[in-house]
Amino acid sequence: MQSFHGRTITTLAATGQETFHNYFFPFTEGFKHVAANDIQALKNELTDDVCAVLIEFIQGEGGVIPLDVGYVKKVADLCAGKDVLLLADEVQTGVGRTGTLFAFQRFGVKPDVLSFAKGIAGGLPLGGFMANEKCSEVLVAGTHATTFGGNPVAAAGAVEVLNQLDEKALKEVVNKGEYIKEQIKSWSIPYIGEIRGMGLMIGVSLKDKTPRNIAQACIDNGLLILTAGADALRMLPPLTISYDELDKGLKILKTTLEDAKA
Repeated sequence: MQSFHGRTITTLAATGQETFHNYFFPFTEGFKHVAANDIQALKNELTDDVCAVLIEFIQGEGGVIPLDVGYVKKVADLCAGKDVLLLADEVQTGVGRTGTLFAFQRFGVKPDVLSFAKGIAGGLPLGGFMANEKCSEVLVAGTHATTFGGNPVAAAGAVEVLNQLDEKALKEVVNKGEYIKEQIKSWSIPYIGEIRGMGLMIGVSLKDKTPRNIAQACIDNGLLILTAGADALRMLPPLTISYDELDKGLKILKTTLEDAKA
């Protein structure tokens, strides 16, 4: 539940939020949804006709909610024991966003198949997937293609992104994320709730305030910010953001929250 995997027919079916299930019928059949971090709920639905389990390590659209590390390891063990594939959607969490190249590295598991996009080419349109040895020969040359697949300009952008994402850069992502969290924790604003996430993927839950209204006020004040789930603001700043830029953004956010009326 609360997952989000895209807005095409099948990825909408895979998405576990009813708010996205309003259009583009009929959806692809065969998907089940279970609550995050509930291993018993997964066991109940992992019947013999299930071929794969698809997870987000951090539910972005669902509220920036990280899965419990222990839960993820149990899911991986359960899938391995039943010969079920473990699929990971890392479109938001991948390519350095959480402080490692991919989020699975922070959870101690290895998915059978992993999808990625967004950050891989620094804003140029590019996406891809990786598969382990078990699945590496399922699709052979010519099985799957796209009109703009392998675009040389986007691919060149991806090469440069990967060249820059060295250990020092990834460590800075972790440090900057912790800096943001500590700054927000220090504010005496009573309706700030849980601060969650990893690296530079951060959610701030709000009590008795409407996140969409706060986000719009931030935009009016010069800070681009998103919402997530029913109660949270979502921050996804550039991995290369400077501390001066962070301070400017945090100052706007604090002032906007202090002045918030609803």
